[in-house]
Amino acid sequence: MHPQKKQEIMDDLEDFANGQSFYQKTGRAWKRGYLLYGPPGTGKSSMIAAMANYLSYDIYDLELTEVNNNSELRTLLMKTSSKSIIVIEDIDCSVNLTNRKKNNKRNYCDPEVRCGSGSACGGEDGGNSITLSGLLNFTDGLWSCCGSERIFVFTTNHIEKLDPALLRSGRMDMHIYMSYCSYPALKILLKNYLGYEESDLDYHVLKELSDVVDKAEMTPADISEVLIKNRNYKQKAVTELLEAMKTRADRNFQCGSLRDKISDEEEQEKRALETPNEGSEFEEPCKEGENKEKMKS
Repeated sequence: MHPQKKQEIMDDLEDFANGQSFYQKTGRAWKRGYLLYGPPGTGKSSMIAAMANYLSYDIYDLELTEVNNNSELRTLLMKTSSKSIIVIEDIDCSVNLTNRKKNNKRNYCDPEVRCGSGSACGGEDGGNSITLSGLLNFTDGLWSCCGSERIFVFTTNHIEKLDPALLRSGRMDMHIYMSYCSYPALKILLKNYLGYEESDLDYHVLKELSDVVDKAEMTPADISEVLIKNRNYKQKAVTELLEAMKTRADRNFQCGSLRDKISDEEEQEKRALETPNEGSEFEEPCKEGENKEKMKS
């Protein structure tokens, strides 16, 4: 991870862990929510483990597909201890949490409204499944205040699929984008896996790496795989990594050019359909005149 972003997260975690007096003074529940989002392989699960190690907290990994209903979800919450991190990974594809019924106003359920079991806000099967309202209660409702020093962490590869009600402050206080590997992060990986400091590498190699790393859009997992495979042959590892990054950058450039070309063609076709053909209003009368001459003859 980029050192500056990592330091921001560490500072926020420390503020939370040392903030008991603040939360008591303000009357807020001593909890905090983190949303980790970004492409697969960017270190979301590793980040959770790092957070737990840094704070010496327990981790509860919640698999929503194994929970039958909202009541069971609440019971699980009550069994968690303080100084813990409650994790729901890939929340966008765990269960269908979109229980807003827009086609029938009488059945419409605003997830901001707290609903009891068996109400119209339940799922289509009569409340035997987890609903969006139930999950919101889990993270931000009355029961979430029973206990202290808890961190809720959601992960997703597609933040655009999540309901806005899940993303607001108080539920997910800090949104952390786990991006592709940057140059500062790459130097950390080279140090961790190969023991290479920046001064150990040739200047021209460093220059090539810095120029291509953003264009390659490789995840830390992709880069780590190359380095682990050749960890006993450090120079070969760097050479192979540079070649892999160049290949990925070229592919991304070609795909980008192809997307731009398709987009331009679609735009031209759209304009052609929207713009009337010049001279078309004059062509039809000419044809009528020709037909009249033919009829006279």
